[in-house]
Amino acid sequence: MGIRVWSRRGSGRAAAVVVVVAVALAACKREAATRAAPSGAEPSAHATPLPRTRPSVAPEPHDPVWHYEGEEGPEHWGDLSPAFAACRDGRAQSPIDIVLPARGGLTPAPKLQFPAATLRIAHHEHVADGINNGHTIQVNYDDGDTLVLGDTAYDLVQYHFHNPSEHLLSGRRFPMEVHMVHRSAAGDLAVVAVLIEEGGHNRAFEPVWANLPRTKGVETHYEHVTVDVDALLPAGRTSYRYEGSLTTPPCTEGVTWIVLTMPIELDTAQIRAFTDIVHGNSRPAQPLNGRTVVADMVAVTSR
Repeated sequence: MGIRVWSRRGSGRAAAVVVVVAVALAACKREAATRAAPSGAEPSAHATPLPRTRPSVAPEPHDPVWHYEGEEGPEHWGDLSPAFAACRDGRAQSPIDIVLPARGGLTPAPKLQFPAATLRIAHHEHVADGINNGHTIQVNYDDGDTLVLGDTAYDLVQYHFHNPSEHLLSGRRFPMEVHMVHRSAAGDLAVVAVLIEEGGHNRAFEPVWANLPRTKGVETHYEHVTVDVDALLPAGRTSYRYEGSLTTPPCTEGVTWIVLTMPIELDTAQIRAFTDIVHGNSRPAQPLNGRTVVADMVAVTSR
């Protein structure tokens, strides 16, 4: 699919680049959320309308078993349960391959309106719990940080990891990806995704990495651990934003994705510490189907 590249200048803001892929947004409203894991097949050519529900952060207790391979793998998720129909029929699914523009001149941007994004970091000790849910290792928060999109605030409720990365940049897949899941008071979800490449040792991960839960279903309580979310983010604040879905069943749509363009680093031992427990937990990239992808900035402040 062809890509056009735009440049945009907002009043009082730095120039941003807008990557537009011709699209018909299929936005779905979501079902009431609980606190557990979202994470994330080529849509059917005869897609059926999907219910307007809010995405849930937790699987329903009656949901069927699903995996990342075999007859219960991603290509079969939509057939495992009617509740998973969006995994097969959805038109705004995640993750995606974000195709970067070739070098060259930029065309003036059309008038696209994406609300400004601000990540408010709370620097304090707080209670966190780590759990191996069988699909990933997830760190839950009782009192986390806040992502603000326009006038809507989304509280950080958990972050979790995928190996290899779920999002791609021009076909490039990274060793890992972290998803920071934020939820609004109305139950809407916004996820900040950070790509991870192999490099130097990352001390910011030490408090959790020292106690990664190896056994499925076992929760590790991190008492008064200082988790500085700002330290988990790259120095660069540019990002790609688009409307997508959960990347695991039920693949509910209407999730706002902010994929930071600059990766962070973990060293070989840190990556292996995770992959020795969980590996291959990534959904293949999904078709864009005419969606708009916007490259923008995320402001980071303290609160």
